[in-house]
Amino acid sequence: MRKILFAFVLSFVSLVIYAQAPKYSNEFLAIGTGARALGMSNSVIASVNDATAGYWNPAGLVLTSAPRQVFLMHSEYFAGIAKYDNISLAAVSHENSALAFTYIRFGVDNIPNTTDLIDAQGNIDYDRITTFSAIDNAFLISYSRKMPIENLRVGANVKIIRRRIGDFGGSWGFGIDAGAQYDLNDWKFGAVLRDVTSTFNAWSFTLDDRTREVFTLTGNEIPENSLELTMPRLLLGAGRTFDISNAFSIYPEAGLDMTFDGKRNTLIKTNFMSIDPHFGFELSYKNFAFLRGGMGNIQKETNFDGNLITTMQPNLGVGINIKNILAIDYAFTDIGDVSVALYSHVFSLKLNINGREASPSL
Repeated sequence: MRKILFAFVLSFVSLVIYAQAPKYSNEFLAIGTGARALGMSNSVIASVNDATAGYWNPAGLVLTSAPRQVFLMHSEYFAGIAKYDNISLAAVSHENSALAFTYIRFGVDNIPNTTDLIDAQGNIDYDRITTFSAIDNAFLISYSRKMPIENLRVGANVKIIRRRIGDFGGSWGFGIDAGAQYDLNDWKFGAVLRDVTSTFNAWSFTLDDRTREVFTLTGNEIPENSLELTMPRLLLGAGRTFDISNAFSIYPEAGLDMTFDGKRNTLIKTNFMSIDPHFGFELSYKNFAFLRGGMGNIQKETNFDGNLITTMQPNLGVGINIKNILAIDYAFTDIGDVSVALYSHVFSLKLNINGREASPSL
């Protein structure tokens, strides 16, 4: 038994050594899902309690406000070039556990393929241009359960990642996330460890001789089969609901995203760890109308004058809850820095089937 265990550990270590661990891997899974969360600058780890919890914090699934819930989201980035979609299905089996299925797609379609633009005689023939798509897909299966300790919930998900670049290449990946939520009086606390065991993407490429020749002549690197490693990250969140009046309440939440792959351009960083703080709030009117906002992506940048400045990304959102059956949310947000991509419109819809009374947070 010890020999088998030693061989397994040795194989795992060897795999890690030969794998590539880029700082930014599977970043489409860091964008977020749901207009509520995006409007609050992703500050929902402690409060998420619907079908989107399968992505944000699987521990919150068991608080889903209906035995069955369907969630849909659509947004577009880079002036509509990239499309980002999500569909989630949640089911509460009984009061103590829940299950969810999540599908996420981030894709750029109709990309011109000009490798055959010039024929064998050196003539340019635009009819030889074809198109392809670069698509990132993720499938998540999530489970949540209430623990014997009062107000403590735990959850986990298994994610399968499929990424494709036309017929040139693609990868299969596998990873695990784990999370917990705990309520203490009026406070909510949450924690998620993403890519617990690191997420592996095995890339393979199929390039014909013509494509390889074009890549060489144009100075492009010829990709090789490889293993890409996504390192773990820890997400923390805490928030509290404040009643303003009988009709109004406000829920602010603060979050910390912690990565352990060296320095990133975040507000707090060391050679070992980078910490990205963010903050969001949700103002509720009779659990019917919601106004949301947030601040995140705080970075140090050099302006045109050569001075170091601090920049941050504000987000806004609104939502309505119709008879605790249908929730429609909108967010005005971005996937990163506005100097890279203009703000985008995010729409999401949530449908309760045979629903109980929905919770104040959508």
